[in-house]
Order: sequence, then C-alpha cells, then structure tokens
Amino acid sequence: MSQRTCLSVILAAGEGTRMKSALPKVLHHIAGLPMVAHVVKAAEAAGASGQALVIGHGADEMRKAATKFAPKAETFVQEKRLGTAHAVLAAREAISKGYDDVLVMFGDTPLIDADALMAARFRLAEGAAVVVIGFRPPNSTGYGRLIEKGGKLTAIREEKDCSAEERKIGFCNAGMMAVAGAHALKLLDAVGNKNAKGEYYLTDIVEIARAQGLDVVATEASFESALGINNRIDLAQAEAIWQARRRHEAMLSGVTLIAPETVYFSYDTEIGADTIVEPNVWFGPGVKIAGGAKIHAFSHIEGAAIASNCDVGPFARLRPGADLRNKAKVGNFCEVKQAVIEDGAKVNHLTYIGDARVGAGANIGAGTITCNYDGYSKFFTDIGEGAFIGSNSSLVAPITIGNRGYIASGSVITESVPDDALAFGRARQKTIPGKGKELRERLASAAAAKKKAGGADH
Repeated sequence: MSQRTCLSVILAAGEGTRMKSALPKVLHHIAGLPMVAHVVKAAEAAGASGQALVIGHGADEMRKAATKFAPKAETFVQEKRLGTAHAVLAAREAISKGYDDVLVMFGDTPLIDADALMAARFRLAEGAAVVVIGFRPPNSTGYGRLIEKGGKLTAIREEKDCSAEERKIGFCNAGMMAVAGAHALKLLDAVGNKNAKGEYYLTDIVEIARAQGLDVVATEASFESALGINNRIDLAQAEAIWQARRRHEAMLSGVTLIAPETVYFSYDTEIGADTIVEPNVWFGPGVKIAGGAKIHAFSHIEGAAIASNCDVGPFARLRPGADLRNKAKVGNFCEVKQAVIEDGAKVNHLTYIGDARVGAGANIGAGTITCNYDGYSKFFTDIGEGAFIGSNSSLVAPITIGNRGYIASGSVITESVPDDALAFGRARQKTIPGKGKELRERLASAAAAKKKAGGADH
C-alpha cells in the first residue's frame, strides 16, 4: 500500500441552504476546525498525497480557508451543479495525473476515519476497480441500498426504486468511493444524465464498471464515520460524537477527566498523562499540556503551553501566547495573555498578566494588572525572579521589576525598580480622628431627609 499513490477528491461545492448561514457549509467548525479540514486530515492519514477540492458556493472564502488546512491542495470550481459525477470531473486535471487510487469524499462528512478509507484502498490493491463505502444506519429510510451478490456489489438502488425485499436491506450507501486511477476517467466519462433530474450521478459507475467486466465491491464504515452534516442539528450531533471519541482517547492515555461530558477539546489539543481536568473546562485550538498538570473547573484555555505540574484555575483564562513553566500557578479569575510564567511563579487571584514575563518563584498579589496597552501599542512588563507584587498594584509598561523587587500593595508603578528594591507608588495616608463618625451622621441625616421628601410626594 505504501507504494501506491493516492489522490483524494473532496466535494465541497454544496450551498448548504439548510444550515441557514452565509458561511459555506463545509467551513462550519467541528472541534475548532472546519469540517472539510477533518476530511482532508483523514485522507492524508489514509495515505493521500494529492488533494483536490471541488468548490462552488463561496469559492473565494473556500480558497482562503484552504490555504490554512490544505495548503498543497488544488482547488477546482464546479460552475454548475449537475450531479456528483459532474462534480468529480471538475477535478479532471488532477485525476489525469495518474494516481493509483482515487478517493472520492464529501466535505460534509467530518467524522470519516482513516481506517475506513484504508480498507477501501486495500480492496483496490487487491484488484477491484470501484469500492463503495457503505454503512448501517439505525434507520435506513431515505438511503440508497447496496445490493450484493457473491461478495460483489451489483448495484446501488435508490429507495424509491427498491423492491419490498430490497428495502429490508440495512447496508446503505455512504456516498464515498475509492476508484482505481487507471479506470477513473473512463468510468466517469461514461456516466450519462438520462434521469428525472438530468444530472450525472456518481453511483452510476457501479453498473458501468460491471458492464465492462471490472470488479466492484463494498466495504463498511461505522454509522458515525459516515454521518453527513445537513443542518445545525447534525453539526451538534457530530460535535458530540467527536468530543466523546476524544475524551475516550484522553482517558485511555492516562488523563483523568472528573466529569468527561463537560470537558471540550479542540482538534489539536495535546494533554499529557497524569493530568487532572475538573468539570466544565474548554480547550481551544493550540493547547499543549505536559503531564501532571491540574486544570481546575470552569477554566478557558486557548493557544497556551502548560508545563509539568502546573496548577490552573478555577475560573482561569489562558489566552494565546500564555506559557506556563514547571510548577507555575495561575489561580481563580486570572487572565494571562502573551506572557511567560516561569518555574514556580504564582499568579493567584483576580489578576491580568499580558505581554509580560513573570520570573521564577515570583508572587503576584490579588488584583495586579500589567497595564500593557495605551490604546495604540502594546508594551512589555518584565518581572524578575523572586519578586513580590503586592495586591491591587498596577504596573504601567514598559517597565522592569528587578529580581526580588518588592512592590507595596495598592501601588501604581510607572518607573522600573532595581533588584532587591522596595517601591511605593501611592498617595500618603491621612487619618483624622472622629471624622468617620461625623461623616456617617451627616450621610444618615441626608438619607433620612430624602426618604421623608419622597414619602411626602405620595
């Protein structure tokens, strides 16, 4: 198999009107990635070295998106929607390059797995000219049936054309196929449009291939793998299936999920063994967590790196560029963005750290803010090793707090602080004996007068 070349032709030209969206259907996300990108990844995992995307609705948007998830893919526009065979032929230029295997896939089946595609390619390697991927849905109503005889596929029969006995068949057409490259164009060009809709149906190549004496067989994928997305209900169902799969994988790899059904992963989440994840945690794209970390409840993490034995949350937000080193802690109601929290440093409570470095062993008090933005530009805050930042401090960047620097609580610091220095940046306190009692009495009298006046109005 490794010596056979493979092209995946992914049909992604549908308008997706049932999604009720201006966004092309196949660009709607599953686990933080466009659904068509999941299809591309599955094809690549099955050995497809060539990618052809057949696009139509939202072509410019599709091309732009494809540069991220399929930078080497060729795009072909299906100008008129004249059926699935017509769509595949839009990629004639790619098919004609002489690949051994051609996988025909759909951009709205994001859960297709590489094993199902590999099984189809294996049958091509054994000599089949066409391999149809089938599945067994819980309810076969509405699906085309796969008619087999003697281990060969004889026809794909649409339900309306099935006999009473054929309708009892539970093995249905998933739409995806693998076709031997040597026969692909000849078979596709033979498809006609003499039908009620005047369209060119890909399924017709089954009978065309058989008429030419070629072998046609079917393989089976799971129902989940073949699930197509037509509307946002299907989208949510696919998301739930994907998440369930990923949670299962995570737990088998040594990750503890206290309440698995409440944890949401992205397509590229990396999480090491012995990490504990509490309920209601969301991992956005670009998260890498080493082993032994603890992620407390209700944390939101995206684009962040978390080293071994870190402690995050509860109710923490790590934004892109957050880099937590060994045994660092980011506690409750803290936000970190584009900042390094070095070994053993603590950012415990109600704090914002952005565009900064917090040195090893430093302690950031509650309510601290790195003031990194002046409305036009971002500036950097450098906090040295072992520094202590008192509660309710504002560090106005650009600024450096030296190693073991000590910032008094409630300070606004606008100038850099040397190593081992103590810095105050607040107004001097003034205490007036008895003035508090006088103030309370005056305020109470004013409140009572206001209340009495309000009653008189009624």
